[in-house]
Amino acid sequence: MPIPDFQSIMLPSGQARLFDNRVAWARAHMKMAMLLENTRRGVFHITDRGVHVLRKAPEKIDFHLLKQFSEYNEARAGNRKKAGDNSKDDGAVAKQDEAQTPEEQIELAYEVVRKNLARELLLQLKSASPAFFEKVVVEVLVKMGYGGTLKDAGQAIGGSGDEGIDGIIKEDRLGLDIIYIQAKKWEATVSRPEIQKFAGALQGKRARKGIFITTSDFSSGSREYVSRIDSKIILIDGVELATYMMDFGVGVSTEAVYELKRLDSDFFTDT
Repeated sequence: MPIPDFQSIMLPSGQARLFDNRVAWARAHMKMAMLLENTRRGVFHITDRGVHVLRKAPEKIDFHLLKQFSEYNEARAGNRKKAGDNSKDDGAVAKQDEAQTPEEQIELAYEVVRKNLARELLLQLKSASPAFFEKVVVEVLVKMGYGGTLKDAGQAIGGSGDEGIDGIIKEDRLGLDIIYIQAKKWEATVSRPEIQKFAGALQGKRARKGIFITTSDFSSGSREYVSRIDSKIILIDGVELATYMMDFGVGVSTEAVYELKRLDSDFFTDT
């Protein structure tokens, strides 16, 4: 079994590496316990206390070890007070802190909110009319940059189901290429025969590109089939569609915006 490259694992947002984030917070906590000191930008030096701790050869340096130092406890209590957190630092909190950095906790909570919202969006789509579902599909594609204007795209998609095709949309504003669409509000998994039928409809139109969108999901046979044919068919399942709706602001509104800031080391560098 290959050893995972931990330095390449990203936080859920993909904005920072998990390894770098954990190293930074480990360094911050050891500084609060006065095991490390910051001598100059980007340079850290182990203190006499840090050397003393290492000579004891602890199995690991964790919250339990750091809490033996009063400076660490005072720093943690001061940080919680500034943040308005009056909760006790009980075992449950300590265990959660030890398992995840603050950034990880924020990002994981963000992912939970997104997953819950995606489920709500799917429930709404499944209970909506086929015409409304097609309208959502068009708006998502336009927000992604296809179809030119929403008006043009709305006229392009028909819903006639002509030969297994629900509508067409421009690939760009100039209409240099056309994408054929199949939009199915289904509960059951979309199997390979349905995709083969769509691929045949594309050939009948001499089309090269198609998008099959459903509120359910696709079988492994469906995905394997589209990977082997000449026509380019993109499969978008319900979860992916809900994700696109969130990312491009379709059927959702912004409730709050939080900015996560970090120290600008360059600002404090002597010139």
